[in-house]
Amino acid sequence: MNLSAGPHHNIYGWQTSLSCGSSSHERRSFSGSEAGYALVALLAVMSVLVLFAIAAAPSIRQQAQREQEKEAIFRGEQVAEAILSYYRYRRSTLGTASDAALATSMDQLLEGIPVPGGTKKRQILRASAARDPLSDSGEWRFIRPRSQALLNFERAIMLYSNNFLPPPSPQVRELQQFAGPPQISAVINTGLNDKPPEDDDALADATGPFVGVTSASERNAVVYYYGIDRHDHWVFTPLFR
Repeated sequence: MNLSAGPHHNIYGWQTSLSCGSSSHERRSFSGSEAGYALVALLAVMSVLVLFAIAAAPSIRQQAQREQEKEAIFRGEQVAEAILSYYRYRRSTLGTASDAALATSMDQLLEGIPVPGGTKKRQILRASAARDPLSDSGEWRFIRPRSQALLNFERAIMLYSNNFLPPPSPQVRELQQFAGPPQISAVINTGLNDKPPEDDDALADATGPFVGVTSASERNAVVYYYGIDRHDHWVFTPLFR
C-alpha cells in the first residue's frame, strides 16, 4: 500500500502544483491586459485633449489680443482727455496760446493741474494709462500738431464716417487748429478700402508739444478703431471727439 500510495500522492501533488501555477499565470496575464487597455485609453484621451488645445489656441490668442487692444483704446482715450484738460488749464488760467499750451511730456500730464484757490494738484491721468499695453517698451509715441500722422487719422475718420467729421464741442473747437485742413477732396476721390499712406512722423521720437498719442506696435489689430486695422495707425487725440 505504501509503495502504491507514494507515487499516487506525488502525481497528485504535481498535478495540484501545476494547476495552481497555471491559475496564477492566467491572473497575471489578465492584470497585464487590463493595464495595457488602461494605458491605451489614457493615451487616446490625451491625444484628443492635445488636438482640442491645438484647435483652440488661435482663438485663445485672438481673445487675449482683443482684450489687450480694448485696454489700449481705454488708456489711449484717457490720455486724450488729459491732453484736453492740460490744454484748457494753460489756455484759460495762464493765458498761454497755440502750441505753447500743449504738454511736451507725459510727466506733465501725470503731475496734474493745480486746483483753483489751493496748493494741491488735480490728477488728470493715471499712471497705468501713461503706459502703452501693446508695445514692448510700454511708451506711447507722440503725435505732433499738424503732422502727417494726424492728417492720416483725420482722413481715416472721414472714410469711416462717409466724408463726415463729428462736430467739435466748444472745448475742442479751438484745439482743431492743430489738425490742419481736412483732406476732403482726397477722401471723396478715394475708395473706402484704400489705406492712408505710411507715416514716418508717427515713428519719430521728436521733442515738442503733442496733441495725441499712438502705439509703437506695428501689428495688425483684431479690434478696429474707426475702421483702422493697425495699432500704430490708431491716434488717441481730443481733436475729433
